[in-house]
Order: sequence, then C-alpha cells, then structure tokens
Amino acid sequence: MPASHLPLNHPPVLPRKVGVLLTALGTPDGHDPASMRRYLKQFLSDRRVIDVNPVLWWCILNGIILNTRPKKSGEAYAKIWNKELDESPLRTITRAQAEGVAAEFADLGDQVVVDWAMRYGNPSIASRMEALQAAGCDRILIAPLYPQYAAPTTATACDEAFRALMQMRWQPAVRTLPPWHDEPAYIEALAESVRTHLAGLDWEPEVVLASFHGVPKRYLELGDPYHCQCAKTARLLEEALGWPEGRLSLCFQSRFGREEWLRPYLDEEFARLGAKGVKRLAVITPGFTTDCLETLEEIAITGAEQFKAAGGEQFSFIPCLNDQPSHLHLLANLMRRELAGWV
Repeated sequence: MPASHLPLNHPPVLPRKVGVLLTALGTPDGHDPASMRRYLKQFLSDRRVIDVNPVLWWCILNGIILNTRPKKSGEAYAKIWNKELDESPLRTITRAQAEGVAAEFADLGDQVVVDWAMRYGNPSIASRMEALQAAGCDRILIAPLYPQYAAPTTATACDEAFRALMQMRWQPAVRTLPPWHDEPAYIEALAESVRTHLAGLDWEPEVVLASFHGVPKRYLELGDPYHCQCAKTARLLEEALGWPEGRLSLCFQSRFGREEWLRPYLDEEFARLGAKGVKRLAVITPGFTTDCLETLEEIAITGAEQFKAAGGEQFSFIPCLNDQPSHLHLLANLMRRELAGWV
C-alpha cells in the first residue's frame, strides 16, 4: 500500500514475501548434563514420540530417565561435538543446508526468505515462524527434512508449526513439504554418494546396510506409512546402483524400551553378519538428510565397534547427503514445486 494511503502513524507495511522453514529433529544446546536433561525432557515428553500411558510415562521419564540418561547421552554427543562452533553437527549442517537452499533461490531475489529451526531445542519452530512473519512473509512452506514420512518426525514438526499459528493474530498461509522417499533425483543422489564413497575405499564391502531410524512395529499396524516408504527407498537405491537383490540390506536402528520395533534390528545385523563370516561392511542411512548423533556416534563409532567385535574387519560409514550441491539442488526443486502459485 502506498505510504500516502496509510492512516497517520500506521506501522510500516513490508513487501509481501514467501517464507521457507527447514525443520530438523533437534539438538541440545550443549552436551553438559543440564543441557541434555532439558533437551531430553522436551523430546521425550512429545506424545508423538512416546504414546504410552501418559501417567506411567511421566513417572518413568521424571523418576528414572532424566536422572540417568543425560550423562550417558552427553558423553555420546561429546564424541561428535563441533568444538570450533560449540554446537552439534546437526545444527551446523542444518544451517548450511538453509544457506545453500537460499542460494538456490537467488533467481527470485528477496521474494523468498529461507530459515531453519529445530523441533526440539533451539532455534525453535515458533521463534523462526515469528521471525519470518516479521520479515513480511504472509505465506510459509514448512519443510520437515525427512524423506520418509513418520508421525514422530514429519507429523510432530508440522504439529509444532500449527501450534505456533494458534498464537498468531495474523496467521500466514501455510503449506507443508510432502515426503520424497521415491523421488528419482533423491534416489540418484543417494546412489551417487554410494558410488563416490566406495570408490574412495581400498577394499570392497561384501554387504551394504541401509539403516533407517526405527519406530515401534505397532505404528505400522496403526497405518503409519514409514516402513513401506523406507523399504521402497532401499529397493529403488539397490536398483539404481545396479546391484543384485540382497547386496543392499534394509535394517532399523535406535530402538528404545521393551516393545517390538521394526525389524531387522541394526545391532543384531552386525552380530549376524559377523557370525556368517562377513568381514567387510558399509552402512548408509537414507532416512537421515543430515549427519547427527544417530549416524556419527551410533553407527560410525559404536556400530564399527559392534561389527568388529562380532568378527568383522573392515567397516565404513557412508555420510548423509548433508549440504552436498546435488542435495541442495534436490531440496530446492522439491520446494519450488510446492511453492507453485506463490512464486
């Protein structure tokens, strides 16, 4: 609106823009016990993550887990911590991804504002949505960074964004980025990362495991598409690599508690392969867009130790796509498709 048409003392009217908010799972602010306890309490209090009896879970969480887990988790984070920036690799890489996607939108000038947030920890989704609105964004694309949809990942990120909207008097229009587990460009980016990594080894793996974060088997039975989307990603990746069936094996990591989770379990696969006489193994994590505790510590460090303890000799972790140019281009193209009609 022209300034001459505004009433006297009217607040400045910003040019209309479109916001894109990349959201990752989360990170503690530090690996000290207090920071870890604060982070774990927020994460493990989410009903999308833990949906058992809430009264029983409150007692377990506050009476046991938050008194024992922070120290152990902090020690794991310390092994991978970005000491130069004093932050977790997830925060470092997610920031770089947002900057890279913003560069991909350079042809649109200042029409699109790209930002990033964490579902748990900082910067929060609510704070960055408020920042985008304050920058003039009256339309926002929420982009959870998960190729495969799951209620405890994609859905909870969108939940948090919607909760932030409930606190806004003037709500921006919102869209959400769908999963891209079978996008040809995503599969090819994964395949190229495998080819490049294996070409740099002076040995050839007998088996490559495609490890995805686990969820309770019950979620599949309740209709969550995560297992099926993971299986399809693994199948398409094996086909793109031109490998015979069975060379790339699907498995799931990071199970928690006594309930049955999606199988096969990664740690049991390490033991099974070692007992079978497999000496050379590589692991890729196609369900993670960004290297984090679950990839850098759980697999690259602890997983290597578990496999070698089972009789293995050579182990290699294939990094996530992170801020590789092909990955940034892929993400930007997915987002451009969802921004159709807005830009």
